[in-house]
Formats: sequence, C-alpha cells, structure tokens
Amino acid sequence: MDARHQLGREAEDAAAEFLRRRGYEILGRNVRTARGEIDLVARDGDTWVFVEVKARRSTGAAGGLEAVDARKQRRLSRLALDFLARGGLGEAPARFDVVAVDGRSLACTHVVNAFDCALDH
Repeated sequence: MDARHQLGREAEDAAAEFLRRRGYEILGRNVRTARGEIDLVARDGDTWVFVEVKARRSTGAAGGLEAVDARKQRRLSRLALDFLARGGLGEAPARFDVVAVDGRSLACTHVVNAFDCALDH
C-alpha cells in the first residue's frame, strides 16, 4: 500500500472512532454504490449521515475541508440518493458531514451538516 492510501486508511479509522465516541453508529465504510464510494455511512439517532473523510498531511484539517467543493458535493449527493433508494429509505432524514483529518496528528475536525443535497435539476 502506498503512502497516500495508508494515510487515507488511517484517516478513515480516526474519523470512524471520533464519530463512535460521539455516539454515532458506524454502519459502513467504503460503501459502494453504482456511482462510486461513500467513505462512511453512519446513524446519528434517526438520521442517516453520509460522511466524507478528507486527510491532508501538509495543510492540516482545514485543507481537507476545502477539498469538498461543489463538484464533490454533487457526486456525494448522487451516491447518497442511490444508497437511500436501494434501501427503500427515500423519505428517511439524512445529512452530509465532513470529517477533516490532520495527517500528522490524526486530529479530527467535524463539520455537521456540511452542505445540502447538491444536485443539478
């Protein structure tokens, strides 16, 4: 495994543990849909949470947050809608969170409800 993939795995481990400690139920990691992959799928009470994990070695957590641009938001929105539709959960409450992970310390910055469903109509 190369250094980039190793960092990604460590960041996802850190993010999952961070969320678990805050009461989230982690239901899936690297969840595949027909359109791609969701880093983490979790539940926060009755709400489905689709989590994008971003890690950066050089710029800390803030650089990870900036990486979830409009294009990425649209892609994640499509993935989440596919996931909910497949599970017959189309009306379930859901949101998008981002966990940015500092690649050096593995410190997590959690943005709850980081963006709204972002689809072109």
